[in-house]
Parts: sequence; structure tokens; C-alpha cells
Amino acid sequence: MSTELTLAVWMLVVAIIQILLPAMFRNRETGLDYNAGPRDEAGPPVGVITARLQRAQRNLYETLPLFLAAILIAHVSGRLGTLTYAGAWLYTAGRVLYIPAYAFGIPYIRSLIWAVSTAGLVLILLALLG
Repeated sequence: MSTELTLAVWMLVVAIIQILLPAMFRNRETGLDYNAGPRDEAGPPVGVITARLQRAQRNLYETLPLFLAAILIAHVSGRLGTLTYAGAWLYTAGRVLYIPAYAFGIPYIRSLIWAVSTAGLVLILLALLG
């Protein structure tokens, strides 16, 4: 399996982690009884870290389909190379670093990390368009 496809698989692992993290933090806020129930009533307010983790999760879900599609297209079309390799690494590293940067509320650095991951997507697209 190519490095790009391997990184795509690892991004699926990251996506699962980003499902579990806010759920775990929210469970601490609401308690097991509330979370195991039907949640018909509003629970306690969402905490700061939980809300940040939820926003980071939504942010990942905006770009993950693009990344996966681009990697699959590059693989199927035989366009894997330096640009897709570098792009996949930048995207993956950026998305992994984005989680703690967002959770801890680190301004500017978080935006820079997001820009790096987006640059990774652009590199992959350049490989497909070139």
C-alpha cells in the first residue's frame, strides 16, 4: 500500500478519535445516566473544551472527504508522486496537530496548522491537475 493510502487509513483513525474525544468529555459533563438515556431534555451546558473538540471534529469533517477522494483519485489514476506524498503528510500532520491546538485554544498557531493541512490538500490537487 502506498504511503498516501496508508495516511488515508490513519486519517480514518483520527476521525474515530475525534468522535470519541468530545463524547468522552461530554459524558463527564452530563454523567452516565443522562448519556445512556434518551436525552429528551437539554443537558448541562457544554463545557469549553468539549465545545472546542466538537468544533475541531466538524472542521475535520469539512475536509476529510476531499482528502480521501483526492488520494483515491491519485491512486487510481497513477498520479502518486512527490506532490501527493508531501501533501498527504502535510494534511495528516496538520490535522493531528489541529486537535490539541484547538482544544487548548491556541490562537494563530491553530490557524497556521489549519493552513498547513489545507496546503497539503492543494498539493494533492496540483498533482491531479498537473
